[in-house]
Amino acid sequence: MATTARKSVRKVKKDSVITAAKTSKIRLAFIGTGGISSAHLNALKSLPEYEIVAGCDIKPERNEWFKAQAGCQNARTYTDYNEMLKKEQLDAVDVCTPNCVHAPATIAALKAGCHVICEKPMAMNPAECKSMIDAADKAGKLLEVGFQWRYHPATQMCMRAIKEGLLGDILYVKVHAMRRRGVPNWGVFGQKALQGGGPMIDIGVHQIESAHCAIGQPKPVAACGKTWTFLGDRPSKVVSMWPNWDYKTYTVEDLCVGQVRFDNGILMQIESAFCSHIETGEEYLNWEVMGTKGGFDFAKQTIYHDMAGTMVNSKASYLPVNDAWSGFFFNKLRNFSSAILNGTPLGADGREGMMVQSIIDGLYRSADKGGAEVKIC
Repeated sequence: MATTARKSVRKVKKDSVITAAKTSKIRLAFIGTGGISSAHLNALKSLPEYEIVAGCDIKPERNEWFKAQAGCQNARTYTDYNEMLKKEQLDAVDVCTPNCVHAPATIAALKAGCHVICEKPMAMNPAECKSMIDAADKAGKLLEVGFQWRYHPATQMCMRAIKEGLLGDILYVKVHAMRRRGVPNWGVFGQKALQGGGPMIDIGVHQIESAHCAIGQPKPVAACGKTWTFLGDRPSKVVSMWPNWDYKTYTVEDLCVGQVRFDNGILMQIESAFCSHIETGEEYLNWEVMGTKGGFDFAKQTIYHDMAGTMVNSKASYLPVNDAWSGFFFNKLRNFSSAILNGTPLGADGREGMMVQSIIDGLYRSADKGGAEVKIC
């Protein structure tokens, strides 16, 4: 009979990475079995090192859906994650709840002796992130934040270009996460008390993180930002991809723009929207990097540089096909399992997640002060 990860894990501190002996299965449970968990479950079908043994959601109907999606009718379900953590012998937990539950669920799982992968954003604010990191350190367990866009082939292309010196010294980054009419008409994405914010914390976070990762993750030191709500909190008769959102409970921004300064002098300009007046009727996700020797455009997968006395645009002729709803989730969950079983580095640990959270928090704090620059500690 194959041994489980729980029975054979031998924790060793090596270069601040927890390592473990190779084993056959990771006993995994979900906290939050609606919405985004479907993308995780789809990826897990191709990752045999995981055994999905349980799931928890406050809505019982989601648990029934979860069992069917997981392909394991024997998986046990709960409506209280504390009960699940007490009764189940788990190696790891996947947190897929609304943002307001990320910190308490993650901390409870870590205290129960589980490694945790938590969906983005890491939490509601940096203070919650710090509590999660402290819990992981105290428990001696791994904490990964579910940022998948860093695995996009174009992000990896930019990282290689910077490493090889093709862009020179990085000066400036511009991040876009824009929708013309794209307020989610499901979940609680429009409720600030449960999500912490609107488009900046929901879709902006992915583009910020992947761009920040590509340029080497410098430390943010200050931010200034502004927010506006002018469409989401009222009825709309405009045809859109997700009509009839709940405008009555809408308390987040439609549009947030701002700028972040990093300790190495790099500036990052950010714009994110659920509702805006832009060219496309769908979604525009992109980031651009400007360096002393060249530039990079994520969406166009192109390096702009000089060669042979000529201004040249070098577009990738081939990058692997890897979309956000299959390959990215597979890669981040495979990274998590490899860290547990083989001691390899996490793709995005809690400290990296906290830096991204600090950027978003800085933009929101500045907006609350009318756009004045605020420090990021």
